[in-house]
Amino acid sequence: MIVHGDVAAGFERVQHAFGANFDQHGDVGAAFALFVGGTKVVDIWGGVADVKKDREWDADTLTLVYSASKGITAIVAHLLAKRGELDLDAPVVSYWPEFGTEGKQDVPVRWLLSHRTGLPTFERRITVDEALAWEPAVEALATQRPLWEPGTTYGYHALTYGWLVGEVIRRATGRSLSRILAEDISNPLGLDLWIGLPASEESRVSRLIAATPPVLDEAALAVIPSDQLRRMRESADPSSLAFRTLNPTHPPFNFNSPALHAGELGAANAITTARALAKLYASTLSEVDGIRVLDPATVAAATKEQSSGTDFVMGTPGRFGTGFQLPFDGSLMGPSSYGHAGAGGSLAFADPEAGVAFAYVMNRMQIFLGPDPRTRGLIEAVRQAVA
Repeated sequence: MIVHGDVAAGFERVQHAFGANFDQHGDVGAAFALFVGGTKVVDIWGGVADVKKDREWDADTLTLVYSASKGITAIVAHLLAKRGELDLDAPVVSYWPEFGTEGKQDVPVRWLLSHRTGLPTFERRITVDEALAWEPAVEALATQRPLWEPGTTYGYHALTYGWLVGEVIRRATGRSLSRILAEDISNPLGLDLWIGLPASEESRVSRLIAATPPVLDEAALAVIPSDQLRRMRESADPSSLAFRTLNPTHPPFNFNSPALHAGELGAANAITTARALAKLYASTLSEVDGIRVLDPATVAAATKEQSSGTDFVMGTPGRFGTGFQLPFDGSLMGPSSYGHAGAGGSLAFADPEAGVAFAYVMNRMQIFLGPDPRTRGLIEAVRQAVA
């Protein structure tokens, strides 16, 4: 596999791990970037961006990163909190009065970001046009009864996170999430990073390749823990809460659609490069090009655990701060890490103890029965390089 880009001395093993993702783990097109102490030390890419057009992945290829978008949205929310424009402990209704129906009047903004609100999906599926129009989606959530008493447990708000957090941001500031991201973060830092892609950038976007569920024979099924097997079956059942949470529209979203790329889905449709995503997280740790997006006190508050244990929706273990995934079962790099993974394998995070900001993006989505060997290999290579 030919890997393009730049690797600082001492980080060669990271390039080797990246190449192994193509040679051993099925990657088709991907990119990886790493900042250490605010300095870019790895910026590499390779493979094919669009298998239908036989277009190579180049330095400026963009890709959609699914739920890694949630970490980006969280950074916007915490920037506003740092400025005093958004109080994360205020009731949602102080910004969005219509939200206060069906027992939701006391829900604080923080619970929207930590998946504690009880609104992981819609009572009825909405259309794609309604979802992208914004108002129908937020109006439905405002009037909906929660599926559990808010605050009593947590369950992954896979898509609704974006409308819930985005509407509070819009009400608090008078600007959309996408506009704040562009004007206050992406443009000043020079990032190729959007939630709501301009049409002028669409030709740069890689084509996503859907994941193929693993084919399991009797021997493989026999060694899968019963609770994991049950979750796998539930996630494929259209009547299950997990399925309805991941598929809130009818028909389902087409994440290769330019219309979806241009919309605002703060939970799932950020489009970016690994370079931009790593630089964004680096700017939450220290100054990068003279700009620091979050300060240490804001990061400390953002990464204080809010939700943990078994997810009510997905049935899997996890930990969340306010908008960020936190380490559990060896995930991320270390105990101080915070960030967010995306469906199929993308991952971005910062680790204050190591001083690193990490971003891996790809276009071939994959499902593994254990930890993703692609990001595990990259994390281990980074750990060894900075030790």
